[in-house]
Order: sequence, then structure tokens, then C-alpha cells
Amino acid sequence: MTTDESRETRRYAVWFVAVLILAYTFSYIDRTILTLMVAPIRASLKISDVQLSLLHGFAFAIFYTFMGIPIGRLVDRYRRTIIVAIGIAIWSVATALCGFATTFTAMFVARIAVGVGESTLSPAAYSMLADKFSGKKLVRALAFYQSAIYLGPAIATVFGGVILAKLAPVDGAFGHFEPWQIVFLIVGLPGLLIALLFATLREPARRGAGANVTVPSLGAVLAHMRAALGAYGLLILGLCLQSIMWNGAAAWFPTHLIRAYGYTTSDVAWSYGPIIAICGTAGGLTGGWLAGWLRDRERSDSNVLIGVIAAAGACPFAFAAPLMPTAGASLTLIGIFLFMGAMPYGGAAAAFQEITPNRMRGQVSAVYLFWLNLAGIGLGSTLVALATEHLYGGDKGVSAALSTVSGCAALASVVALLACLAPYRRAMASGATE
Repeated sequence: MTTDESRETRRYAVWFVAVLILAYTFSYIDRTILTLMVAPIRASLKISDVQLSLLHGFAFAIFYTFMGIPIGRLVDRYRRTIIVAIGIAIWSVATALCGFATTFTAMFVARIAVGVGESTLSPAAYSMLADKFSGKKLVRALAFYQSAIYLGPAIATVFGGVILAKLAPVDGAFGHFEPWQIVFLIVGLPGLLIALLFATLREPARRGAGANVTVPSLGAVLAHMRAALGAYGLLILGLCLQSIMWNGAAAWFPTHLIRAYGYTTSDVAWSYGPIIAICGTAGGLTGGWLAGWLRDRERSDSNVLIGVIAAAGACPFAFAAPLMPTAGASLTLIGIFLFMGAMPYGGAAAAFQEITPNRMRGQVSAVYLFWLNLAGIGLGSTLVALATEHLYGGDKGVSAALSTVSGCAALASVVALLACLAPYRRAMASGATE
């Protein structure tokens, strides 16, 4: 390959990762925009915190998780860029349809459709990135991709808070729209342009065993995972607990600031939004760099070890951040919590790719995401809402509920991932990716 060809290949690889990050960022904007609009949505739809948590978590997660496995099979067989482009179009239209919802049921159905569309992205992204990169380059590419987990909510928080404060109800040809409904329309429809952009990307060539081998059945994939159950099972458990920690916090931190300190949505936008963007993104990139640094020092379990470091570092701040006497102190500890909590996800995605044969990567990623999102998205938000209503006396108890759920989940994650280290090293040594 000539120097010019090599430079062009590198430029295209950067562009490819950038488009993946853009798509994932918009998926998180569409997924999390609801968290800033708890009060107006509750008032319009006449629902409780628990019902709101179901819209944020369970409605989204139910098909997001169950569609992921059949989509994983499609990812292992067909053109991944087209699968993702279709998914982006589905979730973008579904987000816009949330703006037409006037009942809990209508919003629930629309949120299910958002989950269906978004279930296409990460299994395909993990598989494509594993075909383009290897070793520490894969970890770092995945860390950049996973930075969207924090960029998306940050943009949603700032943009949603500012726009929501400026909008007024509108009566038009399609009926009456409250400001929160208009926000859904504004953030949903631009995703259709991203779908068109994604469809123009070149499909990465499948490397290794995955290139010319028949795609195995789900039963064969599960049998492979059972053969290394200590590695796969404990890794999934530890990351699921971190997902409960993160999703419970992400769903209710804005409401905590509003209820505990009297913040407005605009206050939340300008204080909490930048903290998510800066601390979350910095933590994710630091975690990817640290996992690569550990890998260079022949720690084959580096992608799991970074999860232990992240959970252990986040744990005290998860307990303390929601209980601070002032908003400034709470936001400071939230920033440290977000930094530590963001660290494992690039390494986590790479951890599964490195012990999985190429021809199974889409399905293994889908199984991982099935449990991760069923736990984190499906339960994280609702556990906080249930604790708020039933343990801590209602709306004002959301801060204590956040502390309890996120702190305990972080502590349990440390235990599970510590137990995972030895079986993961054995899985790496067995040559599972051959």
C-alpha cells in the first residue's frame, strides 16, 4: 500500500468512527431527552414517578433488549451499514411521534418503537469496529464510540433545557402541542439525515473466521458462552450492575437537582449538562487509554480490570453526591461520579470481542446488550422511582433513593468484576478468538 493510500485509509477510518459516534450521540439524545421534562410530562399525561420511569426505562428496554438478539444474527450475516441506517430512521420517527402522544399508552408505544430502532446500532457498531481495529486500537476506538453515552445526554440536557424554557404551547393544523411535545419533534426528525449519511458508508470487510464461515445458531453461541461461563457470566453481571448504577443516576439526577435545590430546567441545563459532557467524555476516553496502557504491560484482563477500577472509584461518590447539603457540592461529586462511571465501557465492549470468534460477535454483543439494557435501562430508573415512593416517602425522597440504588449497585459490581478476572484470563489464554 502506498503512503497516499495508507493516509486515505486512516482518514476514512476516522470518518467511519466519527459517523458511528454521531449516530450513537443522537440515539442517546432521543433516548434521554425525556429526563429533563419529568414535571411537564407528568402534568400533561397525569402519571406518577413510577409510570414516568417506565416510559424512560421499561418501555424503551423491552424491545430494545429482545430485538437485539435476532438483530445480532442479521449483523453476522448481512450488510451492517444498511441495518443501522434503517434502525436510525425507525428511532428518529418514533421519537418525533412521542411529540404527538397525549396518553401514557401512546407514549409507551412510541418509546417501544424508539427501542426497536436503537437495538440495531451497537451490535453492528461493535462488530464493524472489531473488523477495522484490533488490540489497544480497538479499545480506544470503542472508547471514542462509547463517549456518545455522555455526549448525547449532555446535549439533550443543555438543548432540551434551553429550548423548553423558550417554547410556548402551539395550536396548529395537527392540534395542540405543549412545549415538551415540540421538543420531541425537534430532536427526532434530524435523525433521518443521519440515516441517509450512514447508508453511504462502505461495509467493512469481515476479518478472520467470520469472513467465510456459516453464521452459527443462537444455541451454538450460547454453548460457546457457557463453556466460558465464569468469564462471560461474571462480566455481564458486573457490567449490568454498573448499568443500573449509571442509568438510575442519569434518569433522576436532573429531578434531584430540581426537587432538592429548587433548580429550574434552565438551571439544570447550564450546570448539569456541561458536567455530563466534560466529566463523562473525559472519563470514557481516560478509561480507554488506561485499558490500552495496561494491555501494553501484558495484562490480558485489562478490559475487565478497568471495570473494577471504575466501579470502585464511583462507589463512594454514588452514595454521597445526592446527599450533599448544597447544589454546588452535589454537582461537584456528581462530576467525579460520572468521570469514574464512564471509564469501563470502551474496554467492556472490547472485552467481549476479544474472547469471541468473529462469526459470533454480533450475537454475543446482542446477548451482552440484552442483559445490560434489561438491567440498566429496564430496572435502573424504576428502582430509583420505587425507592422514592415506597422507602423514602414520595417526591422529596428521590435524593436518598438515588444514593441507595446507585451506591449499592456500584459496590456489588466491584465484587462481581473482581471474581471475573481469573476466568477472563483463562478465556483469553484459550485462544477463543481463533
